[in-house]
Formats: sequence, structure tokens, C-alpha cells
Amino acid sequence: MKRSWQWMVCAILLCLSEWSAAQISYSVSEEVDKGTVVGNLAKDLNIHTQQLEERGFRIVSGYSKNYFEANLRTGALVVNDRIDREELCPNLPKCTLNIEGLLSHPMNMYRIEVSIVDINDNAPSFLEQTHVFNISESSSTGERYPLPIAQDADTGSNSVKTYKLSPNEHFSIDVSSGGESASAELVLQKALDREKQTTIKVTLTAVDGGKPARSGTMHIFVNVIDVNDNTPSFSKPIYKVRVSENAPIGTTILKLSATDSDEGSNADIRFHLMRRGNVDSPEKFIVSPESGEITVKAKLDYEESNAYELRVQATDQGASPRSGYSKVLVEVVDVNDNAPEISITSLMSPVKESAEIGTVVALVTVTDKDGGQNGLTTCQIKDSVPFTLTSNYKNYYSLIVDGLLDREIVSQYNVTITATDEGSPPLSSTAVITVQVSDINDNAPRFPEGNIHIYVKENSKVGDIITTTTAQDADTNENAKLTYSLMDTYPKSFPISTVVNINSETGDIVSLQSFNYEELKTFQFKVQATDSGVPPLSSNVTVNVLILDENDNNPTILAPYSEHGSVNSESIPYSAEVGYFVAKIRAVDADSGYNALLSYHLSEPKGNNLFRIGTSTGEIRTKRRMSDNDLKTHPLVVLVSDNGEPSLSATVSIDVVVVESTADIQTQFRHVPIKEESFSDLNLYLLIAIVSVSVIFLLSLISLIAVRCHRTDGSFSRYSAPMITTHPDGSWSYSKSTQQYDVCFSSDTLKSDVVVFPAPFPPVDAELISINGGDTFTRTQTLPEHRQGPEMASMKTGLFDSVASKQLSSTLAPYSLQPLCRALSVVLT
Repeated sequence: MKRSWQWMVCAILLCLSEWSAAQISYSVSEEVDKGTVVGNLAKDLNIHTQQLEERGFRIVSGYSKNYFEANLRTGALVVNDRIDREELCPNLPKCTLNIEGLLSHPMNMYRIEVSIVDINDNAPSFLEQTHVFNISESSSTGERYPLPIAQDADTGSNSVKTYKLSPNEHFSIDVSSGGESASAELVLQKALDREKQTTIKVTLTAVDGGKPARSGTMHIFVNVIDVNDNTPSFSKPIYKVRVSENAPIGTTILKLSATDSDEGSNADIRFHLMRRGNVDSPEKFIVSPESGEITVKAKLDYEESNAYELRVQATDQGASPRSGYSKVLVEVVDVNDNAPEISITSLMSPVKESAEIGTVVALVTVTDKDGGQNGLTTCQIKDSVPFTLTSNYKNYYSLIVDGLLDREIVSQYNVTITATDEGSPPLSSTAVITVQVSDINDNAPRFPEGNIHIYVKENSKVGDIITTTTAQDADTNENAKLTYSLMDTYPKSFPISTVVNINSETGDIVSLQSFNYEELKTFQFKVQATDSGVPPLSSNVTVNVLILDENDNNPTILAPYSEHGSVNSESIPYSAEVGYFVAKIRAVDADSGYNALLSYHLSEPKGNNLFRIGTSTGEIRTKRRMSDNDLKTHPLVVLVSDNGEPSLSATVSIDVVVVESTADIQTQFRHVPIKEESFSDLNLYLLIAIVSVSVIFLLSLISLIAVRCHRTDGSFSRYSAPMITTHPDGSWSYSKSTQQYDVCFSSDTLKSDVVVFPAPFPPVDAELISINGGDTFTRTQTLPEHRQGPEMASMKTGLFDSVASKQLSSTLAPYSLQPLCRALSVVLT
């Protein structure tokens, strides 16, 4: 108990007394083992090690971890936790930790600067695994291309110092080491040839300057871009072909073939006929520029010319075109030179896709000028089509439907009819009949999705297009012309026509009102698409509209406090301890999600730091004890903000009045309606609690006196009372060193909290429970596993909404928290 008072006095003296400061500098490498000695504090501070223990030397820092601690027996500053320079000082060349060493009696503070020395514990890395260069094969040697830069979390000599390139015959690397980090360029050493190698793959390695060195790699891909450096080449220098004199116009007699080693447009070949050889050769034949097919352009006659010589040219499409040449010799063969002629009469096109099998499409007539056997012909349809030819009389045929037609699958058929005579050799001719298939309304509109989900913000403008529904119809023309309409869902909650409207032509759905998330969160309706066919076909899709919440509601302060503009007051005693409960602000928000997530903030007069508020709980408590310099009345403004974008808030004003004794607080309480009861159960429970606490307190005093009279100093220290430490931020820590229960009461006009902390028996190792500024408990267990005590149990009583609650607060007010906790701990021990 005496030592706990000494610690409290030391904390107060630290705040009020003048302290001296000194500066000591050390350095230590990162990632060193725990316990590594950084420096000799006793020697550097010129303080004997015995004084370090006597004066309670300790290390204080503002970091989240205690990286260093002092060995009071040797006076050495040692590493207490893992040190990662890249975590503490990312991207900084110099990393320094500033800590303080504190001495008591008299109070001295020494500033200690520890430089963290970097070690090579990070390998270089590239932001991308692969990088692609596109380099023309016409590029000159010596051309340079900047390479990606590698990153290294280390600094100084441990950062990236050089780059290496995997062995290859075309490229080398030029490394520049100026500045903090090195850079590199890719240098072309040997000319590229796309026809030999289209892609070159090399590996770039970044190496740092650590010992041992670390490295990282990435793949470099070089795509060789083609240039037009190759001439097209024909498969043969001379082509020979024979063709009948009566070959029909358009007959293909030869297909030329040429290749080019280049790629892209440089290898895209076009064929042309040159005006050389026979004067009329280009008039009789034509070549397809793309395919190289040579076809008959005009009628041939063996008696007119029995041979033709064609000069053909193949030219690529490069920027500077190159050409190759060849020769074609065409021999005209004298044969039966009258081929059958096919004529089409009475073509009925288009044909409805619903046409039945056997429907006549066209009449076909085949004639041959030859006589005898050479004039007899046969006619048939080429390829597989849903049509057939039936013979009417001799050389007269009917083209009829022989299968089911579906315009949505095939809308047009090119029916090729071939007629062949019986000459020797036989001659034939072909005709193509184009049959169009007309549409009928046999397909209903289809929506791409079974359900449509729309998210609409509340308070959106009336008339905004919230979505567009689009259906597809496989039919055409009027059969595919769609109109859109709305359908109510069942059961009907409200007419959908009052909420949204739809453009019958475009399918745009327009809002007719501004939505309010607090009133309507979702609704559903259907959209129907109908075509213009006869009869019309239709389909529908379900539309689910979900309203998204916006932050359009301010937080509302709940009773018993009213919002800003009215006067609210609370009273606290002058002797109030740190963490004394003043009031609790409660608020609600009509929004949802983050828009309804509230936080509480306290605004006090400038220079006054007496109170704090839990940002999430809204509980106002004292941060420190009051002094004579503090005002008697503290006007506080509590700001309640939500987490919306933008944030909305509400404020409430509370005047906190400081009274001399707790007895005066009763007159300051807000009047609460009192139930007219002679003696309620709650009053009975309160009376029993007051009597019990009083008896325990008296027994505690007697036991304390007995223990002090009979126990030796050593045995008493073994079962010492709990130590209560006040932190600079106004929070308390309870250290449990005996088997005890610390019972703590908080004063509140509307509720009281009872928290029971069970503690283990051993005296040295203890469990520390702190109440910090955020109104949360922080537990630090320093007890070995086999000596840990039971878990902390907490119990909250209900709301005290009668006069008896005020009486209980008044009765317990004269007893401060510390004497009551000490008394209970000694008795239960």
C-alpha cells in the first residue's frame, strides 16, 4: 500500500517538478536477437548501477512496442523486441528511435537516440515479372532501350547496385551506377532477323551491394518486328494448264501459289496479269487478286487460238512493295463445244419459312444446241439444301421444297444446279438460284436475363432513367418491332405506375418519385415486351429495385439529455478520482450501415483537459483529479457524428458543476419520476447492499490492523495489497498480487457498474488490467502458465431509476475507490 502511494506521488512530481535532460546516442543493427546489449547506460550517464535500482530507472518510449529495456543490475541498454528498420522507417535513408530514460528522487530524464543500422535482409524485386520490347529487325546496332528499375527495401550499400543480363548473341547491358540506385539500358549488339528468330527471351537480374549479395530477376521478351526484305516467290517458274474450248465463263483453270518469308502486310500477296505474250490474253482470262485463281473471262474457241501465254505478277503489300514473276501456258482443247444451257422461269421468291414440303419454288429448263447423244442432259442439285428437282417432261424440271425452312437459321439459299450432257467427253453447266426465305412471327421476344437487379440511391431526382430493359426478337421487320409495358407484381403493395414509368419504344425505365430508404427499401415489378406480329407474341422479365441508403438523417440525442440549445447539467465532487463517471450520452440515427455508425467527441474550453468521452460509448469521465486552478463550472459541448459521406452531426451542451462534497450532488440530480410504493424489492436489495458493504468495510479495517501487528515485513510483502497506478493519460491499472477480488463502483445518475477482478495468489508475477482513455480494458498477463488464475468476470447491474439509486450513490460517494478495493482485497485474502 505504501509503495503504491509512492508511485502516485512520483507521477505527480513528474508533472509538476523541473526535470533535467541529457542526450545519449547509440547504434544497433536491425533484426538483432533479443537481449543484445546496445550500450552501457550506467557508464554513459555516470550513474552507479546501485542507484539505477534505488531510483527506479526505467525506459519510456512513444512507440507501439518496447524495443529496448534497461538491465538495472548491469546498467546496460538491451534489445527487448524485434527491430525491423523497413517497418519503422520505410523508404528513409536514416532510421532513428528516440526513447527516454527516467530516474526518480530526484526526477531526471535522459534522451536516448538509437540509430538503427540497416542489414541486407531484403532482396531486390521488380514491379512486373515480365517486360516486352518491340524492336524492328531493321534497327541499327548500338541502339539503347531503358530497362525497368528494381526496388529494394534496404538502403545504402544494401540497395540495388548493379544489373546482369543472361547470355545471348543479340543484346548486352549497360549499367549506370550514379545516384542512390543503379539503372540499366539494353544495347543491341547484333542485327536482328525475324525470319530466323521472331522472339528473343533474356533474363534481367538485379543485384544489391550486401554481403552476401541478394538478387531478383525478371524476364525480358523482345518481339522482332518484320520489315519488307523478302520478295514473293511462285511455287513454279512456269505453269502449264489445259482448258476446253467451250469452258464456261468463270471456270477456274488454275490457282496460283506464291509465298513470302515476311509477315503481316509484307507477306500479304496480290496477283495481277501483265499485258505481255498474246495481245488478247488479258481479255480472255482474269485472276483473283486475293486467291490467285485464274478463271475464264471470255468465250474460248480452239479454231480462233489454240494456246495462250500469260505473264503473272505476285506483289506484296509492304511500304516498299516487292514483286515476283512467273509464266502460265494455257492450252485450248478441242471438244464438244456446246454445253447445256440452264434457264430459270417463274421464280417464286421469297418463300415463307412456313412453306410445306412440295411447294414449287421455280421452273428450270435445260437446253443443249448439240444433237443426238450430245444433246441429252441430266440435271441435279449440288450441295445439301432443303430443295429438290423433279422432272416434269424431258428437259423441264420443277424446284420444290424438300425440307423444313427456318429463316432464323438460314435466310437465303444459293441453290446450285448442274446440267451435264452425254457427249464424249460430256459437257456441263451450272446455275445458281437464290431463294429468299421470308419471315413469319414464330419467335417471342427474349430478355437476356431472367431477373434484373437495379440499385437506386434514395433522394434521386424525379425523371432519372434508373435502367433500360432490352429484349431481342429473332424475327425481322414488324415481327421484331417491340413495345414495352409495366406489369404489377402480386400481391400488390402499391400501383407500380405511381412509382416508375417505361418508354414503350426504348425500354427506358424512369422514376416518378424520389425514393426514401427509410420508408421503402425494395420493390418489384415486371416488364413485358410485345412484338408487332400477327398474332403478337410477348415475354416478361422481373425487375428488382433496391434502394441504397444515403446519409440524410442527423443523429438524434436521446433522453434524458436534449439537443443543443437547452441547458443540461451534471454535478461531480471536487474529490472525484481519475475515470469518475460524469454522464452518458445516447443517440440514434435513422439511417443504416456506416451512415448510422455514431461516434462521440468532446469540445471543452481552450486549455481545459479535465474530461474525456468514449468515442463509441458516449460515456463522459474525468481524465485527472481536479486542482484549485480548475473552474467550478465546466460547459461541455458533445458532438455526435455519423460515418456517412458527408458526415452529419448533432450537439448537446452539458454544464458540469463541481461541488465540495458528494452530499451536494443529490440536489443537482435530474428529477426522475418516482413510483409511489411503500417499500419496493429494489429498495430492499439496495438496503442489503449498503449494509453488506458497511460490514465488509469495518471487517477490512480490523483485519488490516491485525495483519500489520502480527506479520513481519517479509511475509506482508508477499501478500501485499493491489497496486493502483495512474498513467499520464488519466487511465488506471490494477495489479493483482494476491488472491483477492477488487470491487469497484462507478457513480452514475442512472446506473452503477460492479466489476469483480479475481487475481492469482503469487506476489511477484501479476496480471495488469488497465482502463484506458477509450473506455476499454487492456489485460497484460505476466504470470507463467502454471500459475495463472481464473478469468476476469464482470457483472453489470440494471438501471437504477428510483430515488433509492440516488441514495446508494450518495452513500458510496464518501468512500473512494482505492480504500474500498484495498479493504476488500485484504479481507478476501
